[in-house]
Amino acid sequence: MLHWLRKTRGLLLPLLLIGAWEYLSRQDAAGAYAFVPLSTIGSALLELLGNGELLVNLLASLARTSSGLALGIVFGVLLGVLMALSSLANRLIGPLFHSIRQVPMLGWIPLIAMWFGNGEFSKVLIVSLAAFYPMVLNTYQGFSHVEQRYREVGQVLVLSRWQQFCHVLLPAAVPSIATGVLHALAFAWVTAVGSELFLSSGAGLGNLMMNAEAGSRMEVIVLSVLCIGLCGYLMNLLFTLLSRHLLRWRSIR
Repeated sequence: MLHWLRKTRGLLLPLLLIGAWEYLSRQDAAGAYAFVPLSTIGSALLELLGNGELLVNLLASLARTSSGLALGIVFGVLLGVLMALSSLANRLIGPLFHSIRQVPMLGWIPLIAMWFGNGEFSKVLIVSLAAFYPMVLNTYQGFSHVEQRYREVGQVLVLSRWQQFCHVLLPAAVPSIATGVLHALAFAWVTAVGSELFLSSGAGLGNLMMNAEAGSRMEVIVLSVLCIGLCGYLMNLLFTLLSRHLLRWRSIR
């Protein structure tokens, strides 16, 4: 019994929050609007699942987030490696990169919309840029701070530059890159929903939330927020398990 309680103690806070939500929803009319009763949320869930609206918008946001995240990771790692291994590239690209990344991502949306319109390309571009920045920073950090003793081992073994990269630098930098992916994932979801709210064309949870706000359907907004949180959590959990598998060698050092 004690073992079961320890395993399920993480559910305590969510259950308390659900109980508090239901209590506040039953106080008065204002509370029922701000904190929609759970029965109303359940009815809305069945309705949106029945007409397929929730699934269509969820898959659209998931595809947009995943594709933008993948592009941001690939190009972020490439630039981070280049800046870390080439002092010339770091001097040329570093100041521009660090200046541009200070601009909030949502501040780029009007400019990107003017350049490329409000279609799918613009939304994926915004997401990929949001994922790109943390990937560059963490990749650069990982490759720049490889311990000297590892580099010396490569020199003793007379490894070529490519062999040093594959067998010395890259394994040492993987933990930092993995951290960058977790940061990029959070930014990707934020900007995916933000781009859908600002560039209101096509399917997506952000667009569903806007339509629900216009129709004063708070229960649909709550469902959308829950879907975003659940998808983000599951993607984070999946990558955490993957990174643990890739970094299993660290426990036997």
